[in-house]
Amino acid sequence: MIKPLKKIEIKVIFLGLLPFIFSAFAGIDLITPLFLVCLYLYAQARRLFIKNCNLPNLALSFLIIFVSSYFICGNRMPLYYIPFSVIPMLLMLLFGSLEISLLIALGAGISVALAMALAKGGQTMTLWSIGNQTTAFRPAAAVSRYPLQLLLLFLVSAILGAILVSGARKRATIMRAGIITGIAQLLVLILTEPFKKAFSISSLWFLLNGVVSSIIVLGILPIFEYLFSTVTNISLLELADFHQPLLELLIEKAPGTYHHSLIVGNLSETAARSIGANALLSRVGAYYHDIGKLQKPEYFSENQDRETNKHDTLTPTMSKLIIMNHVKEGIELAKKYKLNPLLIDFIEQHHGNSLVYYFYRRALESHQENQDIKEEGFRYPGPKPNSKETAIVLLADSVEAAARALKEPSPAKIEELVHKVINNKFIDGQLDECDLTLKDLEKISAVFIRLLCGIYHSRTNYPDNRINQP
Repeated sequence: MIKPLKKIEIKVIFLGLLPFIFSAFAGIDLITPLFLVCLYLYAQARRLFIKNCNLPNLALSFLIIFVSSYFICGNRMPLYYIPFSVIPMLLMLLFGSLEISLLIALGAGISVALAMALAKGGQTMTLWSIGNQTTAFRPAAAVSRYPLQLLLLFLVSAILGAILVSGARKRATIMRAGIITGIAQLLVLILTEPFKKAFSISSLWFLLNGVVSSIIVLGILPIFEYLFSTVTNISLLELADFHQPLLELLIEKAPGTYHHSLIVGNLSETAARSIGANALLSRVGAYYHDIGKLQKPEYFSENQDRETNKHDTLTPTMSKLIIMNHVKEGIELAKKYKLNPLLIDFIEQHHGNSLVYYFYRRALESHQENQDIKEEGFRYPGPKPNSKETAIVLLADSVEAAARALKEPSPAKIEELVHKVINNKFIDGQLDECDLTLKDLEKISAVFIRLLCGIYHSRTNYPDNRINQP
């Protein structure tokens, strides 16, 4: 029996077919959509598993640059109206992959040239215009006579823009990239035929193309973060602000959890940087991974005083339900405060489907419950971490909690503990669905040991400095 397609599957299929549909209406061949498919397959073959970098999103990116170029050329607007570097800069910020951005730049350059050739056929359009001074050319003729020059104009601005915004954490970086891109476009016009002959003071408007492109990127970036379900470094830095409502609640209601999250964030960020993962995403994800403890903070050890323990009066089964439920409550709280789905992954996956070992052992030792105890009932629902960043937070969370429980910590004890915790997680299969290698785990272990030895080092007992009076 054939299962009916879900609504989301129909949507994805439709979006994937959009380039082909537009090709049919525009009366062009299938070069552009086939290039998209080849690019997508290439990314899969190269194992560029970038979250949400899928065929529909790539298709949408191509359509934006193609349709805008087609509209501008078709209405005989100046060439500098085409926002050459918007899509490559945008994709670089969204996905953080220079390889994908450069491939998109190449394909989009072909799309722009194709759009110029199609727009208004043999009619003239404006290359640049200011006041009464106008330089015009026929787009179809330009593409046929000067295809490399037009492609070069686009590629220089697109590639340079993508490179300059790589890893951008400030909006000023994007603006600076736009200015430099505009200068590069002007240099291409000055140095390249046929533009060199037609160069005039009006071509200085190409300087504004890069600046306007960067302004457009800044304006539409939040929209595309939502559409592509991803998050940029700029948004992550905003979420790392301790005046964010959820973090303020954590400081006020669960200070122990807040302090734990800070340490996990530092461990995760440094470990992620050591293996080339997204360090900022790891740190911010760690800040929010335990927000579910806000509902019942007093039931978690980091928020308890030494005299009382709420779990002393509860059965092991009830205790594990409260402990495990902080994941579900964290997801609900994150959705209520409209956190990005990438951060919700940290909340959902930071325990994987690991065993709540302490209460499982207590349940086994309890004669009243011994008959009904199953290990599956004391495991978190999962899923397991599916990215390097979420896996690092899982390890950092477990290691920090275990290190905090050490009595008289020493470098040797911490090193033994870190290796034991990571090995147990590996053997338990918690890292099966992420891309961490054994070499990565060695680097992560070394980082954890170094940082934890600095945090939980033993202190010297200083003698009383009061002078004994005779």
